Amino acid sequence: MKAKELRELSDADLQQKLIDTRQELFNLRFQSVTGALENPARITHVKRDIARIITIRVERQAALERH
Repeated sequence: MKAKELRELSDADLQQKLIDTRQELFNLRFQSVTGALENPARITHVKRDIARIITIRVERQAALERH
């Protein structure tokens, strides 16, 4: 997902997206270990999505603390 799309989500939706994405990363890692992973680059993409979500959450928290 792009950062712009993530910023449009509510806090609750963003939290759920983070949970879902972390679960997807877990599943991808499990597939990697068992040799069933078809696209190893997907792990990198999911990690970046997690980082984007966390960054947006930190930005929102910082904005709340400033006000």
